[in-house]
Amino acid sequence: MSSATSSPAPALPQRLIQSAQTLWPGLLLCAAVAGAGSLLAELQRQALGRAWVDALVLSILIGTTLRSLWTPPKACNAGVAFSAKMLLEVAVMLLGASLSVTAMLAAGPWLILGIAVVVALSIGFSYGLGRLLGLPGKMAMLVACGNSICGNSAIAAVAPVIGAQARDVAAAIAFTAVLGVGVVLALPFLMPVLGLNEVQYGILAGLTVYAVPQVLAATAPVGSLAVQIGTLVKLVRVLMLGPLVLALSLRAGSEAGRKPGLSRLVPWFILGFLGLAALRALGAIPDVLLAPLSTLAGILTLLAMAALGLGVDVRSVAQAGPRVTATVVLSLLALGAASLGLIALQ
Repeated sequence: MSSATSSPAPALPQRLIQSAQTLWPGLLLCAAVAGAGSLLAELQRQALGRAWVDALVLSILIGTTLRSLWTPPKACNAGVAFSAKMLLEVAVMLLGASLSVTAMLAAGPWLILGIAVVVALSIGFSYGLGRLLGLPGKMAMLVACGNSICGNSAIAAVAPVIGAQARDVAAAIAFTAVLGVGVVLALPFLMPVLGLNEVQYGILAGLTVYAVPQVLAATAPVGSLAVQIGTLVKLVRVLMLGPLVLALSLRAGSEAGRKPGLSRLVPWFILGFLGLAALRALGAIPDVLLAPLSTLAGILTLLAMAALGLGVDVRSVAQAGPRVTATVVLSLLALGAASLGLIALQ
């Protein structure tokens, strides 16, 4: 018997310390990029009254620019990769606590059904259009989900499920974010042109504007009723994200030939998302925790967007630009038409 013995595995605290030492350079780099994005967004708010380009998009742009001009040391790779994947997945999970099933039920069954139909048609149309214009399948799905549900959040949630690359995520978020700003600016001018009342305008804004804060910006100039209806419709639309990601997870598992076990087909963070949404519906999450959880999700998403930017080859984004732009614009026009159709049926 040999006297040589294998060295024991390091204890858990030691492994945690080793992991932290490996991750911290990249985490600090992501934090610096995210901090710069947040600072620029705050400067916009102070100078212009609002952040026309939000911190998420700015973090991606800063990270992409930095990566194009400078190659970070290899010591940063692990932390950047951790931020782009693990922190993003945790952020998506925490979003489940912000969803209000009560608000969805208050909208009424017919409006909820109409929103679900509009979202489903929009996803199918946008995906088909993207493929027709030559976009890769994963990029087309990112654009379709971002346009149809909630912009950055939907893209960030769908990306890890379908295995999208960082450059595709960054391109999809960049284009939908820029267009989202344009929608917020233009939408109030359409109200008199289309002859909409406040309720109808609120429905249109809730169905077409990407983010909840943007819905508030688009409806506030019209009136408080438009704000209330727009926010409610938007929240119901956001709730479509859970079933969509679950369906995409099941589809991905089926295509990979995996056995239909829920724990294998559905990523852990989606199970966490659904679990937190259920706990919120049951009142098991104290109201005092909702704001901190939302803030934490926002911070983690910001770090993840900075990491995605740091992993992007700007030339790849530029090459996809015209096709992505055409897909996003035409898809948004189709979503607007479907939304007006739903309004006409009310």
